[in-house]
Amino acid sequence: MSKYVITYDIGTTGIKTCLIEVDEEIRILASATEGYNLYVNEETGVDGGAEQDADEWWKAMCITTQVVFKKCPDIKKEQIEGISFCSAMQGLVLVDREGNCIRRPMTYMDQRAREELKKGIAYGIQVAGAEVTKLLKYLRYTGAVSSSVKDPIWKYKWVEAHEPENFKKIYKWLDIKEYLICRCSGEFVMTNDSAFGTLLYDTRKGHEGWCKPICDMVGVNIEHMPEIKASTEKVGEVTEKAAAELGLAPGTAVYGGGGDASLIGVGTGAVEVGDTHIYSGTSGWVGTVVDKQLVDAGAMMASIVGADPTSYNYFGELETSNKCVGWVKDHLALDEIGVYLKSHPTENVHSYESFEFNLYDYLEEVISRAEPGAGGVVFTPWLHGNRCPFEDPNAAGMFFNIRLETGKTELIRAVVEGICFHLKWMLERQAKKIEIKDTIRFCGGGALGEATCQILADILQRKIEVVDSPQNIGAVGAAACIIVGMGLIPSMKEVKKFIPAKITYTPNPANKAVYERNFEVFKNLYKCNKKNFEILNGKGE
Repeated sequence: MSKYVITYDIGTTGIKTCLIEVDEEIRILASATEGYNLYVNEETGVDGGAEQDADEWWKAMCITTQVVFKKCPDIKKEQIEGISFCSAMQGLVLVDREGNCIRRPMTYMDQRAREELKKGIAYGIQVAGAEVTKLLKYLRYTGAVSSSVKDPIWKYKWVEAHEPENFKKIYKWLDIKEYLICRCSGEFVMTNDSAFGTLLYDTRKGHEGWCKPICDMVGVNIEHMPEIKASTEKVGEVTEKAAAELGLAPGTAVYGGGGDASLIGVGTGAVEVGDTHIYSGTSGWVGTVVDKQLVDAGAMMASIVGADPTSYNYFGELETSNKCVGWVKDHLALDEIGVYLKSHPTENVHSYESFEFNLYDYLEEVISRAEPGAGGVVFTPWLHGNRCPFEDPNAAGMFFNIRLETGKTELIRAVVEGICFHLKWMLERQAKKIEIKDTIRFCGGGALGEATCQILADILQRKIEVVDSPQNIGAVGAAACIIVGMGLIPSMKEVKKFIPAKITYTPNPANKAVYERNFEVFKNLYKCNKKNFEILNGKGE
């Protein structure tokens, strides 16, 4: 008999809510998307700030829950077996004893805490941006090191230093989905993968949990850390108040779910050791399933704890991936988008989701008209600094090698190629420690376009597989947490049977030479401009 669940995929720019049927396969019956704001820099009152409003998350969650029920009127709220989450990670959501936000949450993109990072770990004799004795202690307990200005520890320390009255109010430190779990159920919890994302989690076998030696070393009050739960665990039930606002039945089971870095790979079927997936959404990454902890401190790569307790995800992140395509929309293509929409008057462009799809269709048409290599133009997708394979909050985007004959089509194609070049750079770095298979699964909004998928295949010179609805795979991963938690399947590795590839893109060898040439230039651009980025963006540091 079919089971019905609802999952929430909470991204940087919007939430995707899916009503899912689970039988012999995982099938999305209805979805709804609602956007919300990202407040950066001046909007936060500090340079490098990147914040969101927790009430906007909740409002979007309530709206979309009601929409999916309207789309499936035969399914009643009492039939929902459980809800779960997939969300962006490494946010800092500080709440009081009632679960109210003390201040606006900081996202993973926030990089205000440069001074706190320096005082906390980036001083003295350093290796990979961390003082050597602290680096060794970190690696002993956690298998990773908090040496990025974007890590939540330093945001926590920033609040302590700059907002002492707010700091005194802290009851628990939550991440994004954990805040929504709390608002749904009243429970203060954090799943293992989110706990690892704080870089305060002891990963040693038999010692898993909050690591007091690390908390003491960096000055974090361990009492601020919530109870840790498994991604597949039922962590609470929807309260009467939350049920009334969401349109769910009181007592509906709430499952832990996972972060996007944990569940997107699950949702795309990359769940067995050796499987690699590439994600291109607002941010982007390369993740490979491994059976042991690995760390490449020099490239800011590490094996992270995921939703499957039997394996790890060897992970490298790009801060702004398809967000760069949004930048193209706002600054290169906006004048032409109106023309495109007028030429397609029968299409529904009034919703957040449908507008994004129409926009991406248009941009795909543009990049398919330009020659591979974008006429020699190379773009760097570092629009909010960069983390991997080099950590530099001063890094920025650029178009290199523009000539008189360069047109808008070349510029737009160069943006997509630049994103793919950076993904290749991270994949090559992973290949120094692990073997990468010839076939990779590609997902996220970037995987919606055929031209983009072919560019990625040509740049990587590997087969690229795309599953059905690649933009929804976070929701599928969240559903897998419920399915395993209910005992319908024995483990996360069984999910692969439910998620076959829909289409495969084979690399075109004719494009290999031009892309290898441009890729070498791409890597050189950071090395040649690191000092220039510091001069322009270093704020006197």
